[in-house]
Amino acid sequence: MAELETGTGGALFGMEMAELTERMAALEQKPYRARQMFEALYKQRVETLDAVTTLPVELRQRMAAAGLSVGLPEIMQTAKSVDGTERYLIQLGDGQTVETVWMPDGDGGERGDGSEAAAEESDETVSAEEAVSSPPITQKARDEWGTQSSGSTKNVDKRNWGALAEQGLRRATICVSSQVGCAVNCQFCLTAKLGIQRNLTAGEIAGQVAAVLNRQRIQIGKDRVNLVFMGMGEPFLNYEQFMEAVRLLVEGVGIPESRMTVSTSGILPGIEAFAKEAVRPKLALSLNASNDVVRERIMPVTRKWNIAALLEAVKTIPLRTREWVTFEYVLLGGVNDRPEHAREVLALLRGMRAKVNLIVWNPGPGIDYHQPEPEDVARFQKMLIEGGMPAYIRRPRGRDIYAACGQLKRTVESEKLVELRVRV
Repeated sequence: MAELETGTGGALFGMEMAELTERMAALEQKPYRARQMFEALYKQRVETLDAVTTLPVELRQRMAAAGLSVGLPEIMQTAKSVDGTERYLIQLGDGQTVETVWMPDGDGGERGDGSEAAAEESDETVSAEEAVSSPPITQKARDEWGTQSSGSTKNVDKRNWGALAEQGLRRATICVSSQVGCAVNCQFCLTAKLGIQRNLTAGEIAGQVAAVLNRQRIQIGKDRVNLVFMGMGEPFLNYEQFMEAVRLLVEGVGIPESRMTVSTSGILPGIEAFAKEAVRPKLALSLNASNDVVRERIMPVTRKWNIAALLEAVKTIPLRTREWVTFEYVLLGGVNDRPEHAREVLALLRGMRAKVNLIVWNPGPGIDYHQPEPEDVARFQKMLIEGGMPAYIRRPRGRDIYAACGQLKRTVESEKLVELRVRV
């Protein structure tokens, strides 16, 4: 697959063990120094060479003199939603920026996909009215979900006893970008208006995760964190760097691939390559229409790879035990939310180990669509479920700060953004 130019420089974050070993050998160091550096970069998530205390001071100075640095992306600005969601403007080494989103308690997107994350969300439901109006998540709602208060020791979950538990949270989700902008041009998405600038490197993709984990003081192994590669860009149009980032996050940072989901608009060569990967996230395909006529109108990429071809490719993926493929379906009022569309979706997906995430369209300036009525959302879900297809309404997060699905747009200046000069 053709690749756009990615960022360059002397950043160590993003290097695999083999490359770190080469760098250390060039500095006349033994291989164990590369292992120490790998541990510092990914397990400890250091932000400067001075913090790598396992390396001698003299070696750190030589590395700096050679132009090497940790090279983590930097959170420059943040916006905080009334529901607790945080949207970050993250600056890369060349000055380009992307947006990354932190969702405390997630958005329910993993429900029904067969993973441990899905089991954690199994008791949560989102009504059609909630999805359209998007009220903030209240403490009462968290209590109903069984979230432990910070002072409670009753039924403490030993798998979640870090920074999240201290805030009364059971888990969190990070939404990660894979490109600066996007080339797919989905008509209902704000990111599409940016066009495409360049691909992100593996270090820039995984670095967003590390930067957010550091800001939130997350301890892998103590806090439950899910990753969704659903931010700016199409991951499968930056396939090699995306998969390298996945490997770094699994082998280095320590986040299991079963807690990761990648969403694609339907890049056929990417799906075919993905099916052959030994280590891979779960897959979510952005279906968004029940036939090619509607899908071509709202997702021009369909002209290259139609629905039938995409479904055949998805069927070649060897699913793990209890793993289900997710089909995302953004509901656009009067466009793809009619009963006949629900019946067509059932016909398309019949026989597949799949579930559908229904996403009420999130508004954006200059986009000429409107949200469906709550009763249309409820009817669509009911028809899918009655037809034998698990269907879940995804909870919108951060809609008031343009952090919800399809709203990321590299907002540099806004009255809702405040500059982060000091970590809080």
